[in-house]
Amino acid sequence: MQKSLFAAAVMTAGAGAAHAQTNVTIYGIVDAAYVRESGGAAGTNNKITSGAAAASRIGFRGTEDLGGGITALFTLENGFRVDTGEVDASGTIFNRQAYVGLRSSAGTLTLGRQYTPWHQALTQVGDPFNTGTAGTARSLFPDYGANVRSSNTILYSAPVLEGFTGELAYSPGEQAGSNDAGRQFGGAVGYSAGPLAVRLAYNNRNSDVAAAPGVTPISRTIATNTLLVASYDFQVVKAHFAYGRDHGFNSAPLGNTSNPFGGVAPVPSTDSTDLLLGITAPFGPGTVLASLMRKNDKTTFNQDAHSWAIGYVYPVSKRTNFYAAYGAISNRNGAGYTVANNTEAGSGDRAFNLGVRHSF
Repeated sequence: MQKSLFAAAVMTAGAGAAHAQTNVTIYGIVDAAYVRESGGAAGTNNKITSGAAAASRIGFRGTEDLGGGITALFTLENGFRVDTGEVDASGTIFNRQAYVGLRSSAGTLTLGRQYTPWHQALTQVGDPFNTGTAGTARSLFPDYGANVRSSNTILYSAPVLEGFTGELAYSPGEQAGSNDAGRQFGGAVGYSAGPLAVRLAYNNRNSDVAAAPGVTPISRTIATNTLLVASYDFQVVKAHFAYGRDHGFNSAPLGNTSNPFGGVAPVPSTDSTDLLLGITAPFGPGTVLASLMRKNDKTTFNQDAHSWAIGYVYPVSKRTNFYAAYGAISNRNGAGYTVANNTEAGSGDRAFNLGVRHSF
């Protein structure tokens, strides 16, 4: 009798533990492309690139029901290069995303390394190329560094209410003796209903260095990025729009900082605007993508740039597609903008991509 009671107790405890286990999903993208770049001082560059359309990655996503309408969640995401098998950022494991948090009817709160609301607005609404391939908005828009992801971040996402959404992000600078140095914060508000999506995003980054033993303090202007994006699906064609305002130190970093066109090194703008007009349209079994962009440098250097891009995505299954894209930039007054893709800044003012992307 005692043995039966003991066995029943063990089974009950085991069932309770199993019920409390985290539900974990493994996911990822494997993307590789032939990339041809030209127009730079180094001449034509032919290569196999990992993640031209979307960075190759493997991730782990999990949830656990804590009861009372509250769910614990986490995401750990590693980026890798399928062309070499290497991690795409040395010295890191989960360099793309690494966060943990809670979700309830009041919204979601997460802590860790995460995408900024500014980047999500550009990728999810404004850019028809989803910041990938030779058509990516990041060729002219400042979609680099801490504008894309920020570490040590607290992110709150409000629940969707009548089509309205909202996000707030805050990253302490973590420099002793200063509450401001290195700090970053931002947010976004949006509305989506039927064919229309609109989002307004903001990012504010302090690049100061606080005084410390053996460290010289540095004071810089605050970098601010304001972005308005919209899309409207006319069924026959989907229109995309993005307008950005960048101001302050490192508000518009150059993707390629190695003076790709030779001569006098270009200067990153500290006062500029960005404009994108684009479309996505069904054509045959796939989708045509196209965009026009303009960078207006308002500093005395007046290093403006214009670009255009066209691409085609051909799905061969629900998880696999082929893609091709071509992009070109016209730089003025010594500007140094290069045709990028999702994982590389590019080496010239023209680029062609032909690749395959598989998600799992």
